[in-house]
Amino acid sequence: MASFQDIQQRETGLRQQLSAAQMVMIAIGGAIGTGLFMGSAFAIGFAGPSVLLSYAIGALISLLLMGCLAEMTVTHPTSGSFGAYAEHYIGPMAGFMVRYAYWAAVVLAVGMEVTAVGIYMAYWFPEVPRWIWVLLFSGGLILVNASSVKAFGQVEYGFSMVKIVAIVAFILIGAWVIYGAPAPDASGTGIGFFNYTSHGGFFPNGLWGTWVAVIIAIFSYLSLEAVAVAAGEAEDPKRAITQAFRTTMARLVIFYLLTLMLMLAIVPWNQAGTDKSPFVKVMEIIGIGGAADIINFVVLVAALSAMNSQLYVTSRMMFSLSRGGYAPSVFGRLNARGVPMAAIAISCTGIAVAVGVNLWRPDESLLWMMSISMFGAMFTWFMIFVTHLFFRARFSREHPGQRLQFRMWGYPLFTLLGAALMLGVIVTTYFTQAFHMTLPIGLAFLIVLALAYLLWYRPRSARTSREDA
Repeated sequence: MASFQDIQQRETGLRQQLSAAQMVMIAIGGAIGTGLFMGSAFAIGFAGPSVLLSYAIGALISLLLMGCLAEMTVTHPTSGSFGAYAEHYIGPMAGFMVRYAYWAAVVLAVGMEVTAVGIYMAYWFPEVPRWIWVLLFSGGLILVNASSVKAFGQVEYGFSMVKIVAIVAFILIGAWVIYGAPAPDASGTGIGFFNYTSHGGFFPNGLWGTWVAVIIAIFSYLSLEAVAVAAGEAEDPKRAITQAFRTTMARLVIFYLLTLMLMLAIVPWNQAGTDKSPFVKVMEIIGIGGAADIINFVVLVAALSAMNSQLYVTSRMMFSLSRGGYAPSVFGRLNARGVPMAAIAISCTGIAVAVGVNLWRPDESLLWMMSISMFGAMFTWFMIFVTHLFFRARFSREHPGQRLQFRMWGYPLFTLLGAALMLGVIVTTYFTQAFHMTLPIGLAFLIVLALAYLLWYRPRSARTSREDA
């Protein structure tokens, strides 16, 4: 069997210009986006105050995933990342399906983020059709990605810094407001932690509602894996990856759980609608002059940041597919700046879908884009856990006594736990009204991918191998 160096060799040509600090911001930039600022409203609607447990479960799964991915990425830094690992350690068909499922999911997630951009802009310009903002901001981010990976890293660093500063400020202001809030009035309304139980209890929709909200919690954390894809363009991959993985999860858990804790104390869970970001509603309730506009600007930046990161990741995944012979060769070509322009162009498909959905059902566009994009990403997370089991078994067999530079904790128990939890989340989508079609559509897509591989790519790969021999 060919060594992993063969896969790394065919994916050469990308510029290694991302610093360790930019790698951290890429992971944070992808994960702190619409999932937190807008998707949390849907999660709160499912679970009520117990959404805190939902996001804690999501954080646990994310932590386990990051451990598995860090171990493999430090050993094999490459832009193909988990798709390349699945190809090498499970089989070519697994690598083919993981790459395409992930590419399709994140392409649609790009559309979801830009859909959210339209919603945020409607806060200031309600009379302007949302699809206009979709096209305008999409064009700007396409230009950023088309310039160079260095420009992408710089823009993403700036976007993420805005979000971090804003979230820290939100946490401080929210804590101050809750600390100084008066006691609830006679009707039991007001600001305070009593809102956790005063509107149907901590579990208003039962434990099932709490578990269903894990679906959106996982969707919120998606794009953490982007840092592994960016490893192929890092200046010092092993140091940058280790630093990014060790710091990103702690920051994200603090940001997500603290902000949700404060938000639920200020805005009763049954008033956190989806017409605008819950963060904006908090600032409107607090009554700080201009604060709602500032927060709306921040959530706009958050969506643009996540979209920027996702557009980058999808283009590199398509680049990896092309270099592996699983997509037209044009998508594997680089321009003089080391940018895969054709891969970026095809990865803008989700923007076109978002424009169509916004024209068709503008009021339901965000949930539609979320439901159709999440399967491929969740399938990819599940396959990362499975791939790690194959990776560790083979590494131990081929390198007895050699210690990995980064080790996943509690192997194999924690890897199996992560796989089981992800499988449970995927199956749960079928039993929810909002995401009922996610699993059937996703399984149908996997069948199409399997047939495409078996009927086209496997025979062609066999012919190529015979010719090379």
